[in-house]
Amino acid sequence: MSTHDHPATGRRHAAVVYNPVKSPLDRLLHLVAEHEVQHGWSQTRWYETSGDDSGRAAAEDALASAPTVVIVAGGDGTVRAVAEVVQGTGVPVALVPLGTGNLLARDVGAPLSDIDTCVSAAFSGVDRSVDVGVAELEDENGTRRAHSFMVMAGIGLDAEMAESTSAIAKKRLGWFAYVTPIARSVIANKLFHLDYRIDGGRVRSTRAHTVIVGNCGTLTGNMLLIPAAIIDDGLLDVVMMRPTGRGEWARIGTRLTLQGLARRSPLSRKILQQTPDLHSLAYVQGHRFEARFDASHLIELDGDSFGRITRVRVSVRPGALQVRVPARMNT
Repeated sequence: MSTHDHPATGRRHAAVVYNPVKSPLDRLLHLVAEHEVQHGWSQTRWYETSGDDSGRAAAEDALASAPTVVIVAGGDGTVRAVAEVVQGTGVPVALVPLGTGNLLARDVGAPLSDIDTCVSAAFSGVDRSVDVGVAELEDENGTRRAHSFMVMAGIGLDAEMAESTSAIAKKRLGWFAYVTPIARSVIANKLFHLDYRIDGGRVRSTRAHTVIVGNCGTLTGNMLLIPAAIIDDGLLDVVMMRPTGRGEWARIGTRLTLQGLARRSPLSRKILQQTPDLHSLAYVQGHRFEARFDASHLIELDGDSFGRITRVRVSVRPGALQVRVPARMNT
């Protein structure tokens, strides 16, 4: 009997953790039932997320049922909450991306607008090991807590977007919901001071508008922020945006656009190779990133706000999560 067969029946079963606000439940129910019959699995268990914990409690209940696979139907926040629980157990997650960004799904190549293929992959796909980021946070009162993330941890613009953009706006407007907070932040262009170090090296000081620690490299809107970020390389990639004026913001925007186009266009790749590095867009890479701030700042993990912090320590757990993808993607 497989380690993920149902203990009572000896048959496999899936567990679905779903965000009721985003999930097309009728279609999902039909597809899952169709595939469980086709593959001879036991009846699927369903676990609804609640608004106050994004899916952690649902994921814990799902995992307690000893599932063969956990299907996550929702956005990046739901995926993050489930991954925090499931990582390290060997139970794979299958993604049914239904959010605004769906950044992990994009990074692993999961189909973004084909629910049927996503559900099929849960029952007959292959497993891919990916890294999990861990952010240890400390606030002004010295209270510490740790949370996992799959995509990015952000301080500055990224966190302001997460804090000020409502779920309703994201659902109705998608990427355009972020235009106003981005414009407001760029116009203000407030830099903050931080002391940081990589992998226990010497402490460095700088001023930045935004700091992002990435496990994946693509932002909402399919913009490539961190070209070197690979989700299964066991490394974290840090980018610091530190423009001194609006002209440098324009250059950052051009650079990010070129990086995104370079994935598809040989001409854009050539132009990018000939473009000098920007002082206002600094990249570092390592296994651990630590930072201390003079004042408290908002932090986001995978698009959800986690309040204000004065210190952060980010590390990586290589290959800690199994993601199930369509078999043809892994050949």
